[in-house]
Amino acid sequence: MTENLGRRIADHRAKLGWTQQELADRLGISRVAVSHLEAGMSDPGERTVALLAGVFKLEPHELVAGTSYPPAKAERLPVVVARYTEVELQLALLERDVEAGAVDVAAWSARLGALLDTTHDLRERAMVEEARARLTVLGRKNPA
Repeated sequence: MTENLGRRIADHRAKLGWTQQELADRLGISRVAVSHLEAGMSDPGERTVALLAGVFKLEPHELVAGTSYPPAKAERLPVVVARYTEVELQLALLERDVEAGAVDVAAWSARLGALLDTTHDLRERAMVEEARARLTVLGRKNPA
């Protein structure tokens, strides 16, 4: 039996703790459009499936596999999509440096400051602020 793609989208969104508006903001569509997708009132286009897959950390074909998504549309989906934002990448690199004990506090402070200047997503800004606070503590524990 095939699963409803809208239900799958709603489940992934709920796992992230996002509202329909937050998902809509990330996709560049309206909250009503997200509501219609989740209710199964409309099928997303290939671009929207690719964006959804990226924010859910999936590949497009993984997102639609076993669902009611039209096979003709599924054939036109890209094989891979970007799964991580620049903020997520930089924070992962910072974490790697912390674990290796090789943190250049001054350099990372500058990088995180630059990220704050270019990041508009409130959740990502909070993640960067949290990383900056951790970095400040690290700098106090291990002064240069």
